[in-house]
Amino acid sequence: KGNYFRLEAAAAPFRHLVYPVPEAAGLGVHATLDLGGRCRFGPDVEWVSPEVKDPEAVDLTVDPARAAGFYGAIRRYWPALPEGSLAPDYAGVRPKRYHPEVPGSSVTDQDFYIQGPADHGVSGLVNLIGIESPGLTSCMAIAEHVYNICSKIS
Repeated sequence: KGNYFRLEAAAAPFRHLVYPVPEAAGLGVHATLDLGGRCRFGPDVEWVSPEVKDPEAVDLTVDPARAAGFYGAIRRYWPALPEGSLAPDYAGVRPKRYHPEVPGSSVTDQDFYIQGPADHGVSGLVNLIGIESPGLTSCMAIAEHVYNICSKIS
């Protein structure tokens, strides 16, 4: 689950996106601007129980107590972030191939995992697994890769 907080009672400090150095489980808490120029920060990483199999069963409420972690992360690139200026905004389910509580799962299980028939043995099937938000930026390269896989399927 990825949580976001919005900036309140302060003007957006940036006119561009800010991406900190990525962390082990994600891209880090970054700054985004919506079409109205409002600033949001996120997502963080909140592990959902591996027992939960249905994304609809995930509680998407943002816990206000998570703000403490956001203040620390944001102040690495914006030290002047005013105390009390963050408010819970929204959350979503993020695809991950790694989970710290799943045996055999490893942080080396990267995203952008693409399987064709040569990998799984099912003719005509291409799996695209764990493709996170950079997938939109990479969609043309991913499409070309899938096309190349499909062109080999007889």
